[in-house]
Amino acid sequence: MNIYIESRVLDIADYIIETGATVRAAAGVFGVSKSTVHKDVTERLRQINKGLAERVSAVLDINKEERHIRGGRATYLKYHSGDRAEGA
Repeated sequence: MNIYIESRVLDIADYIIETGATVRAAAGVFGVSKSTVHKDVTERLRQINKGLAERVSAVLDINKEERHIRGGRATYLKYHSGDRAEGA
């Protein structure tokens, strides 16, 4: 595996563990696609450090369980933020 890729995988894994970030958030921070982050932390990380991969997986499992809450919150904010002409 390319040294650059291995370094990126470890950096992303550390970031997700430290911040509890989602795959989408990590992708934005590291300037790569969600698909790349997902492949990095599910496939490549297992080859590099299985223990670290399990810790990242635990964080991603929590994020997966909470995603309906984040989606609902985003919808709420979309329709309840700022001044709206209707209903005012």
